[in-house]
Amino acid sequence: MTKFSLCLWMLLAGNSGVASFSTTTPAPNKSVVRLFAESPSSQTSTTDSEASTAAAAASEGSTAGASPSTIYIPVSFDEMVKQASSTMEDAMKAGKTRQMLRILLPRSSDNDNLGVFYETNVVDPDPSVYVDTTLVPPDETWQGGIMQVYRAAALATQEILRRYSRNAQGGVVPRLVEDLSYDETGVDGIGLWLTQGATPADDVSCFVQPSQETIDGIEGISGQAGERMVAIINPQWRIVDDALDSASKEDGFLGALASFLGGKGNSLKRLDAMGFENVYVLEGYVCRGGNVRLLKRFDTDWYVFAENDDGTDYIECGSSKQRPTYQDVDVMLDFKGITLKYTRDFGLAPKL
Repeated sequence: MTKFSLCLWMLLAGNSGVASFSTTTPAPNKSVVRLFAESPSSQTSTTDSEASTAAAAASEGSTAGASPSTIYIPVSFDEMVKQASSTMEDAMKAGKTRQMLRILLPRSSDNDNLGVFYETNVVDPDPSVYVDTTLVPPDETWQGGIMQVYRAAALATQEILRRYSRNAQGGVVPRLVEDLSYDETGVDGIGLWLTQGATPADDVSCFVQPSQETIDGIEGISGQAGERMVAIINPQWRIVDDALDSASKEDGFLGALASFLGGKGNSLKRLDAMGFENVYVLEGYVCRGGNVRLLKRFDTDWYVFAENDDGTDYIECGSSKQRPTYQDVDVMLDFKGITLKYTRDFGLAPKL
């Protein structure tokens, strides 16, 4: 029996309790959050909704706390920065000091000039540079791989932290410090950004694209930060679960083995114990040939939007209490009368 077959057999075997495996050790010389005298001493998994629920949600609308009129898809980089930073502020006022965000990233609309618009001024980015960019998911379409994605994510993080920190005491623009020591290989696209505001109480620690191997470092920073904010932007694990992720959330031997093999269950449990939860999620993919965006704040349902044919705005298609599956989204589009994009392009169906 091969090692791979043995692992599969063990995953499908019975569930007997053993302690969870740990494959990482704390790395030396990591950033230390500034401490101050006043400092004292959940991400949760969502299940998929049924298609019928999605169709009903599309017609009935949301019942979450925030008004649906405030939910919209940003079509520019500046709009997204404002939306993400204001959500962070609202969540902080609600007592959520451990925040996770997923954002889209700015990329040149000209594929022949990919990356120019955010790599020209890495040290001190100017928002005016983003005039000819589109917001796209951090997926496999990035030609430069995870390091190119990190450069875009790092610049977006800087702008979000600058805007968020404007409301700190004294209104002083914070000093931003990048720590790449958490990327031990130098090619995993992981960074920690620290803001140093008017007072240590206003400081923010933000991990960009952390992997599961970064959880020890997140625990260390979170333990030092006290009531100050610690944020995670675009972690390198998916929101949705594959078979290994689902198995890793089980208790006992099965869960421990699945976590050891790369499932995210143990990492999510540790983040949940620290108090981390999704406060802002903006993600997207293609459905029926057109761009679809999913948006959720910490105080709203999941909202589904479809891009119009001009690429200038998004049309709300429905909402769901739980993260809608691809099939749920397809039902919402059908309920809204949105056909395949090629039929609209060839004049066989009305334009959006």
